[in-house]
Amino acid sequence: MPKDFEASTAHARPKAEAETSTPVQSTAVTVSNDPAAPTGARKRGRKGIVLGGVLAALLAAGAWYGHHYWTVGRFMVATDDAYVHADFAIIAPKITGYVASVPAVENQAVRAGDPLVVLDAGDYRDALSLAQSQLASEEAAITRIGSQAAAADAATTQARARVDAAQAQVNQAEADLHRYQNLAKNDVASAQRLEQAQAASASAVAALAEARAGVTSAEANREVIVAQKAEAQATLSGLSASRDKAQRDLDATVLRAPFDGTVGNLSVAVGDLVAPGKRLLAVVPLSQVYVEANFKETQIAELTPGTRVHLAFDAFPDRDVEGTVSGVAPASGAQFSLLPPENATGNFTKVVQRVPVKVAVPAHVAAQGWLRPGLSVTASADIRTAGGANTEVAAR
Repeated sequence: MPKDFEASTAHARPKAEAETSTPVQSTAVTVSNDPAAPTGARKRGRKGIVLGGVLAALLAAGAWYGHHYWTVGRFMVATDDAYVHADFAIIAPKITGYVASVPAVENQAVRAGDPLVVLDAGDYRDALSLAQSQLASEEAAITRIGSQAAAADAATTQARARVDAAQAQVNQAEADLHRYQNLAKNDVASAQRLEQAQAASASAVAALAEARAGVTSAEANREVIVAQKAEAQATLSGLSASRDKAQRDLDATVLRAPFDGTVGNLSVAVGDLVAPGKRLLAVVPLSQVYVEANFKETQIAELTPGTRVHLAFDAFPDRDVEGTVSGVAPASGAQFSLLPPENATGNFTKVVQRVPVKVAVPAHVAAQGWLRPGLSVTASADIRTAGGANTEVAAR
């Protein structure tokens, strides 16, 4: 073999060996010095654990939700169209007058009978005094007429006695006249004596007629007195009614709380001239609050008195209250509106109606006084507790 070829081959072999060995060394260095490979594997392992945990949590949440729906949720009907209500009283005067004082204070708790507003009572006190004096005068007049009636009774009795006396005189005169007529026939009595007997008889008859007329007059006078007494008694009844009205008007100058509650919407001040019916303030019985929940018409099929309702208040999210249905309105809310809908005219669009349901709040909760009319409520009714619903729920 030529030397030049061997030399070139020898020269090329170490070069090739060097080129061959160099990548191997670089590969070894790369494998031994790259920290990213084990870190990526750890990340993939952690990601798998997290995804598995999330999947397990979702499965657990779905299982819990499904169990809760099957055991509880499907028996609940809820609405957030619910509010706290109370049958509060609007205090308004029944008479006209100037406000003398206002004992009531805004947001103050009051008891039944406490004075809230006091009107000037001067005119009404005078009216009562006048009515009382007129009543006393009429009572005295009735007493006087009673005495007159007694006198009339006595006069009637006296007139009747006079009739009896006159009748006796007539009997005596007629007997004398008859006797003198017989004597005159036998010429025993003179004509003059007969004439005197006749005159006496006629006079006795006239006296009897006069006595009878006196009885008629006495009886008529008594009837007049009786009529006067009846008239006076009727007047007395009218004056008594006037006196009672004057007393009520005087009492009405003090406006009192009709029941226990809290004063609100106070809009009166000393010196105001108020008229009957003017709104002065309101008394809210916080111990008698209730909830009015407007359920959809598709939700009220099994809502009956006694159904338990869970109440959640927006103002007090940490307080849970359980009430009971006390009644369902006889018609939907739209029927009691100022302008009820008339669906027989024009185009028709069906709208789900809502029916007010009254929910009673436990007495001990209402007595605490933290519920205020107008607060928003979310009401959830458990139809399993409805009257007659237990059998249906068990069948399901």
